[in-house]
Amino acid sequence: MKLAIDRPGRTLIGLGLNKVNRTRELEDTPSIRGMVNKIPHLVTIVEERG
Repeated sequence: MKLAIDRPGRTLIGLGLNKVNRTRELEDTPSIRGMVNKIPHLVTIVEERG
């Protein structure tokens, strides 16, 4: 049996956010920003300064 994962789900898995309340610290690269821009309604972005 093959599971059908919708496009936002694939993007979340690509970012390592495959479970609820998962937190990741990722490099600020154009590819990561592009993935996040596809799903702004599903993620919260917090930029650390320092």
